[in-house]
Amino acid sequence: MADTAPLLKVDHLRVAYPIRSSILLRKTGENIAVSDVDFELSAGQTVGLVGESGSGKSTVARTVIGLVKPAAGRVIFEGQDITDYSPRRLKSVRREMQMIFQDPYASLNPRLTVRDIIAEGWRVHPGLVRRARWTAEAKELLERVGLNPDYSDRYPHQFSGGQRQRIGIARALALKPKLIICDEAVSALDVSVQAQVLNLLDDLQRELQLAYLFISHDLSVIEHICDRVLVLNGGVVVEEGPATDLFHNPQDAYTKRLIAAVPVVRPWLNTTP
Repeated sequence: MADTAPLLKVDHLRVAYPIRSSILLRKTGENIAVSDVDFELSAGQTVGLVGESGSGKSTVARTVIGLVKPAAGRVIFEGQDITDYSPRRLKSVRREMQMIFQDPYASLNPRLTVRDIIAEGWRVHPGLVRRARWTAEAKELLERVGLNPDYSDRYPHQFSGGQRQRIGIARALALKPKLIICDEAVSALDVSVQAQVLNLLDDLQRELQLAYLFISHDLSVIEHICDRVLVLNGGVVVEEGPATDLFHNPQDAYTKRLIAAVPVVRPWLNTTP
């Protein structure tokens, strides 16, 4: 990989939520969700965040995209410190940072056709795609993610879980992002469908030089798709390194326990469907 400035840099991130009294709602303390998290992510690279529920993985993702304000630290995207950006200033940044959500059934508006779901971002960011091109562009995106372009007039309930997640990927691609945050993006899918979606993400990354911040509790998935991995425990990074090194020679006791808890090796992860 070329020696260039990282696309994303998370610098000593700390996120805390206030604890308030039940009567006067006065702040009585704070719950530290994330403490001193550091990492960099370059174009074409995938960094994984792994840990048990409550480890702080999703909090990091929400802070990166600007949904949560950190108590300390910085989020730097394309060389700009966006930590304290107002919602208005974040609008243009968020076009280049998209998210694929965990639940393909809840993340799509059931009242909209697939075409309108994909076009939502173009309404928010006018000028990116001419309105006269919306239908054609939506069909091209569906074809790119492996769906029949003629499905653009259908509604979400007419698709399987794996197909809905492909629609979610098409929606993310519609804004031509540089970074996609995958928050447990395949955990709700059947194992065979997971393989298809992971291979699709691999292909799109090679084609478009996308960067992925990939969040999962499934170590088999993390090992397959990630270049580097951060292991979080209680909001603290207990171990990090190249995926191959970390999985074959873990150093931290918590990481060893996570790896030991993986029930089986999934041979489909290294195959093409």
